[in-house]
Order: sequence, then C-alpha cells, then structure tokens
Amino acid sequence: MMGDGAEMTTSAERRLGDSIIRELYRDPDYIDDAVLNEYVQQLFDALVQAAKARGELSPELQERFAWQILLGRDRTVNAFALPGGYFGVHLGLIAVVGTRDELASVLAHELSHVTQRHIARLMAQQGRQTPLMLGAMILGALAASKSPGAAQALMVGGQALAVQNQLNFSRDMEREADRVGFGLMQPAGFAPQGFVAMFDKLQQANRINDNGSWPYLRSHPLTTQRIADMHTRIPADAAPPAPASLEHLMMAARARVLMRPGGVDTWRQWVAEPQDAGFAARPRPQRVAAWYAACLSAVQLGDYAVARKALHGLQGDVGGDAAAARQARLLGAELELAAGDAPAALSYLQDSVVTAGGGQAAGLKTRPELLLRSQALLRTGSSAEMTAPLQTWLATHSRDAAAWQALAQVWQQQKQPLRAVRAEAEAQVARYDYAAAVDRFKAGQDLARRGGGDYIEASIIDTRLRAVQSLLKEQAAER
Repeated sequence: MMGDGAEMTTSAERRLGDSIIRELYRDPDYIDDAVLNEYVQQLFDALVQAAKARGELSPELQERFAWQILLGRDRTVNAFALPGGYFGVHLGLIAVVGTRDELASVLAHELSHVTQRHIARLMAQQGRQTPLMLGAMILGALAASKSPGAAQALMVGGQALAVQNQLNFSRDMEREADRVGFGLMQPAGFAPQGFVAMFDKLQQANRINDNGSWPYLRSHPLTTQRIADMHTRIPADAAPPAPASLEHLMMAARARVLMRPGGVDTWRQWVAEPQDAGFAARPRPQRVAAWYAACLSAVQLGDYAVARKALHGLQGDVGGDAAAARQARLLGAELELAAGDAPAALSYLQDSVVTAGGGQAAGLKTRPELLLRSQALLRTGSSAEMTAPLQTWLATHSRDAAAWQALAQVWQQQKQPLRAVRAEAEAQVARYDYAAAVDRFKAGQDLARRGGGDYIEASIIDTRLRAVQSLLKEQAAER
C-alpha cells in the first residue's frame, strides 16, 4: 500500500460518502433495479471477500464502509469509487462488457482504489476544504461526466480545477489499483484475462478518439505501461477464459433496454429483431440476448402479447442453464405484473419460495423474488404471507429502501397504519433523507396519540425518532 490515508479517518470518509450518496439517490438517473443490482453486487461481494482473505481489506475498513453498488441509468461507459466504500456503475458499462470477467475487472480496480485508501489520500490533499465543499465538488465532477453544462450548478470558477485534481488518481495509484485488483480476480472466481480484455476495449475506444461516451477513459487514463503490465501478468500457459454466460448476456441486454438509448424507436427495433430472416440460425447466445431485449422492450412499450411471444422464445433457448432460466422466470413475473396479471406473475415465482423445515426459515431466496412476489401478492390482496419474509430480510438489510416501502404497503393492506408509517420512515432513513424520515416518524406519533393502539410500535417510533433527529443534527452541524 502506497499510503494509509491517515490524515482522514475512516469515519470522516464514510460520513462524506453518505452525504454524497444522499444526493445521488435523488438523481433521476439513479435506478434501483433489483435484477441488475443483484447481478453486479454479487460480483462485487465476491471481490470484497477475496480482498479480505488476501489481507487487502482491514477488518476496520470492512466494518465502517458501505461496500455498496449504485446503478445509474446513464448510457456512458463509466464506473467510479466514492468515499466511504460506495461505488457507481453506469448501465452503459454493463451493456458493453463482453463477459462477467470484464465487468469484474472494472469493479476490482475501483475496489482497490478504496482498500488502498487512495481516495482518503486525495481527500487529505484538499484538507483545507470543508466536507460539504468536498462533497459538492465530487458531485459536480460526476455531473460533468454526464453533461459538462450540468456541473455548473455545483461547481464554478477555480473549483473546477480543484475537482479535476481531486478525482484524478495519480499514475502510481492507477498502477497499484491494477496490480491489487488483478490479484483479486482468480481468488474471487473470475478469469484474470478479464483485465486484459477490458483494457483492450478501452484502448480501442481511445484510438477512435473518445467522443464523450467513455468517461472512464478520462477519469482513468490508459498508459502503455498499464496495458503492457496487464498483458505480462497473464501466464503464457493460462487456460482460456470461459465464453460469456447466458446470464451475463441477458443482463447486458437488460442494461441496454433500461438505459433508454434511443427511446421508443430503439425499443421497436429490438422487438422486431427476432423476426429477421435467419434469426433461428444464429448462435444460441445471440438469440438469448435478442429474445431478452425484445421481451423487455415490448414490456416498456406496453405490448404484452408480443412480449409473451418473445419470452416463449427465450424460455426455449435457455433450457438446461439454471441461472439463465431463473432470469427468464424473473422477466416473466415482471412482464405479467406490468400487464396486470398478478396470478400469472406468481406462477413464475413458485420456485422462489423456501418452505420451512430442515432448520431453514420460510422466506424468499433472493431480493428480486422478494420484491416481485410482494408486488404480486399485494395486488391479489394476499400480502400477509410477505410480512415475515420482508421482516427477515430487513433484519440483515436495513438499508434496503425498496423492501421497507414494500413492507409499508403490506402493513397498510393489513390495516396496520402505524406500522406502515414507521416502515415509510425507515425507507427514508435508508436513503439518508433524515428530514423526510423525521416527518414520517412524527406523523406516526400523531397517529398513535389519536388512538393508533399499538403501544409497542409507538414506543419504537419514539426511540427511532430521537435517533434520527440526532443524525439530522449531525448533518446540519457538518454543513
């Protein structure tokens, strides 16, 4: 490690990251897509565990930082690390990487910037600035990566140069992040060749003169030394990496559709692609990606009959691949929910239910199933069975705003308004919007005074209100 960033404590860095993330949650480009978020977060979590096992991640840092991925609906190819263990990934990056190994290489590089305390060292260079100013400067730089004009609302004049210096890692830091990140790949279950493949993609984009669609090239400039170093790290006798999985191709297709590259016209083109002459003769991976894009695009267009046809084609092509078949089922549930057929959506989620027994609590296997099943049961008026799974999930994922919101809807349907208000407040806490959370907790107090009836819940609300008011005061003091 080149430096320990001792001039900025881990607590201070986390608080700064929290303040930045609070603003990013309000960005219209922020997207909490359970399917894509799960896919990227799983890759990232494997890298975090590898960093811990290799001694690159200290127990203190692991405990204090968030280690959380936020997705942006931006079409540009970009990913970035933020203070406090937060990481941003644009859908444009997911859409262009050819394999999970290539995506993992970017995540490993960004993770290593944080584990090696590069961000803390850069923050220390701006030590005379207040945390609020630093946060505003970083937000301005992120806005500039999408739209240079938008950044002017957050940074002006001499601050622009300070931001550039703030976010640009030195060449030594870039090389160290390459080296450490490369070392995480194989222990985390990824082919190290993903680094080389991603570098080759970046180099090709660099040669054709980046037109602004690859901000990653500006924040992480390539050098011939970095490229050569990655090539020399691959052993000559290394086994070739596996081809792209069907699941990865489906996730890349999902990213392309959800980032809305060309609006309605592009969606219509993707819907029509499976009808092209010779489509059936294409390789299976190409067909799977095209079927997925066609189905999801048809859902976006509200053409559910066409979406069901595309889903049928997709199901026929993913047989025998468990991960891809699961993604097809999730897409089917999403399609039927959009079409207003909750029972049909539930039929796609039957395999997601974990029955009690064998020492395992009843519940849902993963977050996408949890949220989709909650939506479907709410529409059928049978949401009571989701109470326990949601509460179990939130016991270990207290920062899941969408799950809190789903629980609020469940409580409301069960005519438990006080509990619903508290869940709404907790959803705001999860987004670091403490002012909005205080308002909801106070609404809960008012409801309890008018005869809400649930004394235990009223006591919890009182306790949580005091805790969040304290957090709100800390925010105000930092400002």
